[in-house]
This record gives sequence, structure tokens and C-alpha cells, in this order.
Amino acid sequence: MTESRNYRLVHGGGDDAEIPHVLVVGGGYLGLYTARRLEKKLGAGEVRITVIDPNAYMTYQPFLPEAAAGSISPRNVVVPLRKVFDRVRVLGGRVVRIDHEDRLVRYEPNAGEPETLHYDYLVMAAGAVSRPLPIPGLAEWGIGIKTVEEAAHLRNHVLNQLTIADSTSDPVTRRKALNFVFVGGGFAGAEAVTELEDMVRDAVRLHPTIEQDEVQFYLIEAADKVLPEVGPEVGEKALNQMRRRGIDVRLSTFLESATDQHIKLSDGTEFDSATLVWTAGVKPSPVVAASDLPLGPKGHVDTSEYLTVNGVENAFAGGDNAQVPDGEGGFYPPNAQNAVRMAPVLADNVIAALRGGDMTAYKHKNLGAVAGLGMHKGAAQLMGKIKLNGRLAWYAHRCYHLSAVPTFNRKLRVLADWTLGLFLRREIAALPEMAEPRQAFEEAAHPQVEDGRLLRRAS
Repeated sequence: MTESRNYRLVHGGGDDAEIPHVLVVGGGYLGLYTARRLEKKLGAGEVRITVIDPNAYMTYQPFLPEAAAGSISPRNVVVPLRKVFDRVRVLGGRVVRIDHEDRLVRYEPNAGEPETLHYDYLVMAAGAVSRPLPIPGLAEWGIGIKTVEEAAHLRNHVLNQLTIADSTSDPVTRRKALNFVFVGGGFAGAEAVTELEDMVRDAVRLHPTIEQDEVQFYLIEAADKVLPEVGPEVGEKALNQMRRRGIDVRLSTFLESATDQHIKLSDGTEFDSATLVWTAGVKPSPVVAASDLPLGPKGHVDTSEYLTVNGVENAFAGGDNAQVPDGEGGFYPPNAQNAVRMAPVLADNVIAALRGGDMTAYKHKNLGAVAGLGMHKGAAQLMGKIKLNGRLAWYAHRCYHLSAVPTFNRKLRVLADWTLGLFLRREIAALPEMAEPRQAFEEAAHPQVEDGRLLRRAS
């Protein structure tokens, strides 16, 4: 193994050296549920299980738009991994290389020297990250909504734009602050733009110089429809619903440039916007490419119907970072529904590999799709037959995700947030300084005064 002199080998000896070691890379849906099932079905002396993730929590991503809009507290959309497990070792760190041929993983702890772990069985559950395109200005000014940190920042940022607009008489600054651009009309984009539009509609009432018609939300989608997951009929009704709310939905349109926060669209439209949210697709976590595992044409782990990695032994994968054949010539979509249902099959197949049993192929029929589009608004298609819009779809969205979010603790906390929202008005306090929490302390320690005027430190 090259460069191993820079890495300290851990878990390589002692009394546990003879016990098979299952290493799970990633603590998301698939990683959490797989490790929990392995822990439940295997004895302490039968296997050691380790989960590595940069964060020691699993994020329930379908709740991120509501967290960004303040309907759910950000801390209630994450599940601390150490509270879920009893015998699983959770390591906070970043995997930088997987050498499956040697059964070694190199990782960098969140603090301390890099280390190397030996394993016997590998579960690739690293998930996906945003897939920004090489559009000028996008990397500098855009933000995704794949993490709870992004959702919390987006909420504070959007509310702060209202404060900016309400605190100046400069028309250029006001227009830039009150234009909100979302790129991508799938689940993430449609839910984010509608939830935040709902929040801003409530918040505008408390900003006396801002009129509702000054606020402009844009949803930019390259395809000719939004929400393809719920089918054309439900998606068309959702599109009409968004447009009736004043959201400017541009179909068959591309973002061409965002340089210096100046938005240029493929239909010729140009304007300034301080808010650019990118939800147009995801790609496998970069750790997948930093491995010797066989990959598919789009960079996913090449996986069989048994969730084993093709061409190698004792490696398993599923979820967003894998291409799993659906038996019809394609692959299962990388969504939470599949990740949750793959976990027990994957865990049982790992057990079969440990004990020499027969493996089970993953088969799953889509149960449908639900989307929340703001308070009392939604779109849903259930079992391929039941089509819902508006309030009924919103109820279906909340019921499904409340049942799916892990742990009773989190279910109760989310339900409490929703219940309080029925009786209390939405909280619209912006905390933009959370993005740079030390700035106030630094300014106090080193105040800058020039010509009798206090200067603000550059961020």
C-alpha cells in the first residue's frame, strides 16, 4: 500500500483481531439502517462494526426544506448515530482512500493524525453530494440544500435579505436582495422554493417598506416539467399552483452565468440576485472515486441485484453512491425510499456472507412519491394510482415522512414542531452572523476606526 508510512494502523490486533470487522463508510440512511440491523442480528463476539462519517449524525434530508423555512428545528432533522447504536463504533472523520484489495481504509479524523483501518467486509454507503455544473459564478455564489448546515444558513440568509431590503432606499440593492433564484425543478428544488416562499410571505408583513409584489422567486428548470417523480398530471397541477402563488417558473431554461451575482438565463433574461440555490442533480460522494472498486459510467459503484460490488469479494453497496439494477434494464432511483428498503437486504446479505448462507436479491416496487410545497400545499402520487394535490397531498407528505424518520425521539420532536406551528406564528428572526460566529469577537478585539468612522472588518 503506497504512502502507508503517513498513516497509523488501528484496530489491527489485540483480542478482537480474530473477529470479522464490518466497515460501513457513511452514516446516512443506508449506513445507519444497515449497521443497526447488523448489530441487532449478530452477537458481540460474532462481528465488529464500525461506521465512519465526517458527521456523527444521520440527516433526514426530506425535512431540509422545512428546516430552511423554519417549520422544523434543524437539530430535529438529524439523528445522532451514537444514540442509535449500542455496540457499533462511530468514527468522525473523512475517508480519503479505500484499498479493497488489501482490505484497508485510510481516513483523516476530524482532529489528529491520519489513520488506517483494516476490515474484512466493506459497506459503501457514502451517499451523494451536490453536482454543480461549470457555470461561471455558480461555485462562488451558489449554495445547495443537501446538508442541515446549508438549510440553516439558507434560512438565515433569506431572512437577512429582507432586512437588507427594508434598511436601504437604494433601488438596486433592494431588487438584488428581493430576487431569489432556485435552479432545479425536482423534489429538492420545488420543495425548497415553495417552503421558503411561504416563509418570506409571512415575514414580509413585518417589514413595513417591502410590498409582497416586490419579492420575486424564480424556479429555473432545464426540462419541460417540474416534479417528474409524481407524474405528469400531478406535476402539472403543482406547476399551476406555484405560478398562482407568484413563483416565476421557467421551463426549458438554463442558468448560463451567475458571475458577481448577476444572473443570466438561456431565454435572455438578466437580473441581479443575492440568493442562488442549486438543486439540479447530485453525484456520488467523491470517496467513491478514491477507491479501487469498479465503477459505472456515471461514477457509481457497480453493484449487483444482491447489493454486492461486482468483480470483488466481501464488498457491498447501495443507496445514492451505487447503481443497483432494477431487473428491467435500468437502475433504481437514488432516493430515500430505496435506501431505507435496501438496508435490511444489504445487512442480511452481509450476514449471509459471514455465515455462508444464501443471499437475497433486492426487489422493490415504487410506493409512490410525496412532496410538501409549503403550508397546507403538496403533490403526491401513491401506489401509481392515487393522485393528490393541495391539502390532502400535504397530509400524505407529513404522515409518510413522520413514519420514516428514525427513532421515536425524533418523531416526537418533529411532531411537536409541527403542532406548535399550528398555534404560533412562524419565527422569522434572522441570525446571519452564525455563518461567521467569531466576527463579533474579532471586531471587539481589534476595532478599526478611520477618520472617526468605525469600519467593518472584511469577511
